[in-house]
Amino acid sequence: MTEEEVATDVRMLSTLGNDTRYEALRVVAGAEGGVCVCEREPSLGVSQGAISQALSRLFAAGLVDRRKEGRWRYYTATPRPRRLLRFLDETRAGDREG
Repeated sequence: MTEEEVATDVRMLSTLGNDTRYEALRVVAGAEGGVCVCEREPSLGVSQGAISQALSRLFAAGLVDRRKEGRWRYYTATPRPRRLLRFLDETRAGDREG
């Protein structure tokens, strides 16, 4: 691995080391067509500002893409975190199977 690859991995994992950011990524990755902050406040149980900040950090780390429509921003997960979340789900299922 190169130093740049290590730095990218550490930045990604560090970004996911926060409950709100991790849960926000799970919501975004599970949604088709993108997620707007305005739609997610009730489901995550935190303020719109906290969700917005979490999504901004996820964007800065390259874990989500965003597009602007009018006054709203819509977020979609990039391929790498989708694969990571799928891997985590598979290993968790394997742990339960014993």
